[in-house]
This record gives sequence, structure tokens and C-alpha cells, in this order.
Amino acid sequence: MRTDSINILLVEDNPADAELTRLAMEDVKMVNTLYVVNDGVKAMDFLHRRGEFADAPRPDLILLDLNLPRKDGREVLAEVKADESLKAVPIVILTSSSAEEDILRTYKLHANAFISKPVDLEQFIRVVRSIEEFWIAIVKLPPKTA
Repeated sequence: MRTDSINILLVEDNPADAELTRLAMEDVKMVNTLYVVNDGVKAMDFLHRRGEFADAPRPDLILLDLNLPRKDGREVLAEVKADESLKAVPIVILTSSSAEEDILRTYKLHANAFISKPVDLEQFIRVVRSIEEFWIAIVKLPPKTA
């Protein structure tokens, strides 16, 4: 298990889903810090450390919803994976969509995983904990960079 802190950026416009994700991650007691932004423009500002996010850390993992205001998750995914300084950051799509076209398109845009959000509360929490367990305790993430 990792002992260094992991920075996770959650890009989620549904406050209830964001709060459930935060609670599920707190309950696991792994060493991480969850940052939440609620639209795609803020996500890009966070990642490029612009404006209110000038001091934001580089995330080690991004959990990205697809259906976002101002700039949707597909656009965010494409921009991140086209950016040399960001493209190594793993992106897990965590969305209510289960459409085959969304699955195919996001993998073509180099998403690292696609997970449809369960509607059942207990299952949602189980999924978030599984994401955290896999990406933090098992996977070797790219080294932290400035």
C-alpha cells in the first residue's frame, strides 16, 4: 500500500455524487486528498493552475464525469490527453452514461477506464472504493512532477 499522499481530482457537477464520492473515500482511510470541481472549464483551470487554482497540485488521478456544464467531459478528456504535460495522468470516466458510443469514444480519446455510476447507493459506494483501492493501492502511478 502507498504511504505517500495521492491527489485526486473529481470533476462532477452533481453535488450529491461528489459528496458520496468524498464520503466513500474518507471511509477507506487511504492516504489521499480529493479536490472537486463542478464543470469542465474549472477542471482545465485546475489542471493548468489558472486563476483561483494557481496553487493547485498536479493530480495523480482524475475521476471525470462526461455530462458537465460549460465544457463536457469528452472535451476535457481530449484536451488532457493532447497535452504533453498532462497526458500521463490517468483518467477514469465515472458517469451515469452506459451508451456504447460514449464508451467507445472515451477509450478512443485514451481514457484509462470507463465506469457507469450505479444508481443504488451501496453499489455506488462500493464502486468508488474499488476505484480507490485499484488506482491507489495496486496500480503504479506515474511519478509526481512539478
